[in-house]
Amino acid sequence: MSAALVKPVLYSYFRSSCSWRVRIALALKGIAYDQEPVNLLKDGGQQFSTEFQAVNPMQQVPALKIDGITLSQSLAIIQYLEETRPNPRLLPQDLKKRAQARMISDHIVSGIQPLQNLTFLKQVGEEKKLEWAQRHITCGFQALEQILQHTAGRYCIGDEVSMADLCLVPQVYNAERFKVDLAPYPTITRINKSLLELEAFQVSHPCRQPDTPVELRA
Repeated sequence: MSAALVKPVLYSYFRSSCSWRVRIALALKGIAYDQEPVNLLKDGGQQFSTEFQAVNPMQQVPALKIDGITLSQSLAIIQYLEETRPNPRLLPQDLKKRAQARMISDHIVSGIQPLQNLTFLKQVGEEKKLEWAQRHITCGFQALEQILQHTAGRYCIGDEVSMADLCLVPQVYNAERFKVDLAPYPTITRINKSLLELEAFQVSHPCRQPDTPVELRA
């Protein structure tokens, strides 16, 4: 069977914001796929298993097997999907807007999310992790709110869903998990609310995944 005919496989964890970004992209582009859950907490973290290390040596989710290759890193995956399956597009045609979409994505993916992910929080320790996460998300959201006031329409970049939106929604979910006060960020809150009305963001939500614990299911 040719690689193009084999259904993609996404290695994912229900609450991983990086995995959620990719699930949104797959849903928006109407790509059917199988999901292989990787529990980041069970058995000391299934991402550290020999089997998964063979899939992604970085021992992180997501990883996507597609078209005969295996890709990791959410933005690399999303941009591959964009280049091979361009409709609907997730990067604006206008080059300035495209750069802004990438800028906002990187702002979240590099500047906010890594500082409150599982690896960092383990290092910080149980007692300090809430304060640590709140501080870094708040710092990032202060900057992001200012940026979005210049770029946003209904969504992060005007009125079309872009890669930036795929990064925003999971990060707001994380902010809510860590009890961050979102009142100072009306633009972020408004965009997030609009995006969560879209089917692709709903079906990919952490409360609707194969590995979502029963008590957290929608």
